[in-house]
Amino acid sequence: MGLSPEEKRRVYEEEKARIEAQKKIESEERGTEGSTSTGLKPTTAALLCYVGIWVSGLIFFLIEEKNKFVRFHAAQSIVAFGTLTVAGLILGWIPIVGDAFSTIIGVIGFIVWIVMIVKASNGQRYKLPWAGDVAEQMIAKSTGTGKEDEHSEPSTAEPPPAKPPSPPAASLGKQIGDKMEDFFENTRGGRIASSGAAIAWSIVLLIFFNFFNQYIAYYHNGAREPILTSDFNLWLPILTITLVLSIIGHIILIILDKYLLREIIIIVLNCFGIAVVLTLLNLFPFDFSVIPNANIAAYAELGVRIALIAITVGLGIGTLVRFIKLVVNITKVRV
Repeated sequence: MGLSPEEKRRVYEEEKARIEAQKKIESEERGTEGSTSTGLKPTTAALLCYVGIWVSGLIFFLIEEKNKFVRFHAAQSIVAFGTLTVAGLILGWIPIVGDAFSTIIGVIGFIVWIVMIVKASNGQRYKLPWAGDVAEQMIAKSTGTGKEDEHSEPSTAEPPPAKPPSPPAASLGKQIGDKMEDFFENTRGGRIASSGAAIAWSIVLLIFFNFFNQYIAYYHNGAREPILTSDFNLWLPILTITLVLSIIGHIILIILDKYLLREIIIIVLNCFGIAVVLTLLNLFPFDFSVIPNANIAAYAELGVRIALIAITVGLGIGTLVRFIKLVVNITKVRV
């Protein structure tokens, strides 16, 4: 006996509802549905976690508070590419075979990078060996979702009356910092002051390094021993061009106070700054042998190298954060 048209329609509707419910459950388990802290689609945010390897993973791990799918990929990016980066640096110091090991690590990292970008963009919660397990532990600890003690019993005692929280001592400093950041970022006067300070600082550096660089020296017994080598003259034009561009760029920002223009100019200037510091680190036009004490000379050279690396990393992270915020804001406007 065949089904009537009404029964067929009812069966069809039930089957359709079951399939949609199953898809919704699967999407919720993957985390590809729902909102994110950045306003991006979960798959887009997860993809961006891998674009800048562990740096963008760290950024999204810190700013993403809602979506577990994005947080997992951010944590996995930190663990996987952070480990590969450290391994490449350490193995690269091994004599003779160091370059070969670094090349192998680089190839592995590139393959993993491509695979994870594809998986994340397709909405897959793909777990890398070891790194995926560590990433899940990071998420559990950061959200406080650790396993409860199976032998503990729920407490029936009434909680004590809540006391009005007293602001910690550090909160005052945070409030001042937030207000200063809000002033310099979100007010016309603050942005003008920021650009004015950048122009003044660029002029000071331009004058000093072009006309008074001989004072970068070691002084003893009334004598002055120059620290800079002839390679400094190779680096000086790069610095000069960057400082001139910084002055011109910030003058434009004072005249044309537009958000998109400001972000683009600052990102470009930061990239020039990174190039300047990396070139200085590569040339390293410093001769600390003029210092009589060999230990102090060695520590001075090491300190300068560490400082230049720290500046490069800081500029790189700041530039990437600003770029991601720009992409997020542009995406929100279009949506």
